[in-house]
Amino acid sequence: MHETVQSTVGYDELAVLKLLALDGGLAGERKISCSVLAEQLDASNQTASRRLQRLESEGYLERDTVADGQWITITDAGTSALRSEYEAYRRIFENNATIELEGTVTSGMGEGRHYISLSGYKRQFEDRLGYEPFLGTLNVELTDDSIRRRSAMSSLESIPIDGWEDEERTYGPAACHPATVELSDGTRYETAHTIAPERTHHDEDQLELIAPDKLRDEFDLTDDSHVTIIVGDH
Repeated sequence: MHETVQSTVGYDELAVLKLLALDGGLAGERKISCSVLAEQLDASNQTASRRLQRLESEGYLERDTVADGQWITITDAGTSALRSEYEAYRRIFENNATIELEGTVTSGMGEGRHYISLSGYKRQFEDRLGYEPFLGTLNVELTDDSIRRRSAMSSLESIPIDGWEDEERTYGPAACHPATVELSDGTRYETAHTIAPERTHHDEDQLELIAPDKLRDEFDLTDDSHVTIIVGDH
C-alpha cells in the first residue's frame, strides 16, 4: 500500500467538489466564478477561492483563470474522492452495498504462494475467513475505470489480517474484503476475498484475490481472461 499523505481537503472542500460535479463538472471543463460559488456556499468570495485553491493543490481539480471567472476540470483524483463519498452513503442507506470492478487475469510474481503458506497468516485466514486458502493468488489487472472505483473500497468494512513476527523477521498486516468472481457467461464463484497487504510491490491497477480453490483451474482462466469482481457483502 502507498504511504498516506496528509491532505488539506476536508468536508468543506468536498462540498465544493460536489457542487462542481452537480453543475456538470464530471462531464468536462466548466466555467464558474468565485462570486457564484460563494453564493451557493453561503460564504465569502475569499472562502470560495481558498477552497478551490486547496482542491487544486491536492490534485482534485485543475483551474484556468480568465478575466470573468475560472475554467474548472475535475481530475481523476477528484472523481475518486466523490465516488468514495457516494459509496459511503450507499452503505448508510443500502444494506448490501458493493463495488464492481473489472479487469483481466495476469500472472503474478509468485509472492502470494509464499506468504499465504506462512503459519502466522494461515491461522488468521482460517479463523477470520473461514477457510484455508489455496497457496497462491489470482492477480487481476483492473481497467482504468475500475482503478478509480477501487478507492471506494475504503468505505467498505474490511477483515483485518494482523501483522506478526517470528525469530527472523516481522510480517506486515493486510486487509481482506469478501468478493465474488464472475465471468462473462454469468458463472460465479462466491467464496473469495480480495487481499491488500500494507506493504506490496503491486500498483493500484493490480488486485489480488484468495480463495479455497485455485481460481484459474476452477474457471479454466488464462492470462487476459476477463473477469468481474464484486467486492463487499452480498
